[in-house]
Amino acid sequence: MPRKDRSADELRPIRFTRGYLRNAPGSCLFEIGDTVVLCAATVSEQVAQWRRGSGQGWVTAEYSLLPASTHTRTRREVTAGRPSGRTHEIQRLVGRSLRAVTDLGGLGGEYTVNVDCDVIQADGGTRAASITGSFLALHDALVTWREAGKIRELPLSEHVAAISVGVVDGVPMLDLDYAEDSTAEVDMNVVMDGRGRFVEVQGTAERAPFDRERLNDLVDLASAGISSLVSLQRKAILEGIMSYGR
Repeated sequence: MPRKDRSADELRPIRFTRGYLRNAPGSCLFEIGDTVVLCAATVSEQVAQWRRGSGQGWVTAEYSLLPASTHTRTRREVTAGRPSGRTHEIQRLVGRSLRAVTDLGGLGGEYTVNVDCDVIQADGGTRAASITGSFLALHDALVTWREAGKIRELPLSEHVAAISVGVVDGVPMLDLDYAEDSTAEVDMNVVMDGRGRFVEVQGTAERAPFDRERLNDLVDLASAGISSLVSLQRKAILEGIMSYGR
């Protein structure tokens, strides 16, 4: 069934606000359609024990759904005692994606950048939104770190962004919302850097297996969508745009 409000290769409306939090060195409220994620980056002057003595820093991420962010109340995982398998997998994905474009030796020493992604409202694509918004938060935190005299140059080699794609009713589609994602025959999340190189591809056939041609269709859709997202990131940073889409 074709979409009523946008074409199959069209992103949902995008809005973001950098510097959303007063106390975080870098933060971004990132909205894509009705999915809203608050990303905040802070720097701590230490690394985990296994990292000590390396002379290098680390970038790590945490991800959580606020209780009322989904259609039915999601239990706070701090109350449950430990992150669910899904949460653990997503926060590792966000961390890997950010580290892929960060020179860990350029953080000025054994420092850790902690990136927190809190989903305020979930309507599909929360992991992709977390990655895209987190990059802006990470960038701004590192700018603050540089202004504090801790580093001379930003240790970022590229931008990074992510998007979901899938096959719904036989049609390849970009940026699935919850209704589309829940009925998709194929569901995929793609992470790429600003040069169009892959960081991660996660794809699943929810029903029947799919062929190489379908895979190529989905990757092409994702590549075009991520190119648009990276362009927005670049424009925001180059032109000092703090709020977009409002």
